Amino acid sequence: MTTGGEAECRAPEIRTIVVVGLGNPGPRYDATRHNVGWWVLDRFAYDHEFEPFARRAKRFETSRVVGGRTILLVKPRTYMNRSGLALTNLWRIDGFRVETDLLVVTDDANLDVGRVRFRPGGGAGGHNGLKSVSEVLGTTAYARLRVGVGIAPAGADLADWVLSPMPEEDEDRVVALLPELGEAIGVWADDGVEAAMNRFNR
Repeated sequence: MTTGGEAECRAPEIRTIVVVGLGNPGPRYDATRHNVGWWVLDRFAYDHEFEPFARRAKRFETSRVVGGRTILLVKPRTYMNRSGLALTNLWRIDGFRVETDLLVVTDDANLDVGRVRFRPGGGAGGHNGLKSVSEVLGTTAYARLRVGVGIAPAGADLADWVLSPMPEEDEDRVVALLPELGEAIGVWADDGVEAAMNRFNR
């Protein structure tokens, strides 16, 4: 029996981490290079038996406890160039720190198909989705996972390139990577971005 003078025993708070996949909503964009971030989240959610993504005002989201922490998966519905608008309420998450608790998954048209790059922060590299996220958060110090979707041919319009589907062979290479990228998200969550960089960058 406890007395009023004894400290209450409280269960430890479960850390919440947020994984954002950048992309565009709507069937016309599903198979495009720019939606690879959504592909990664969809596969991660499937592998870890998340509930279906729920529609919110500015995003689709789903969450569950995995490995002792709550993982919130977010797919912005604000279109790529305004991706950051879907993240304006992150500050409401108790104890959330952008530097350690946020991972943004995105396509990268500066990398060959299937190349993988974790980074702890940095510039947008010409990616308007990352630019929007950084502007809204007021920092570039958040982890990002870039997935190569092929370098645009000389003279090609970059917007047309990223908003077009990949050739079947290239798409197959990226799809084959998805289980490994899910594992990479787990390593980032457990051990941080440096550990993920050392294991998965190539």
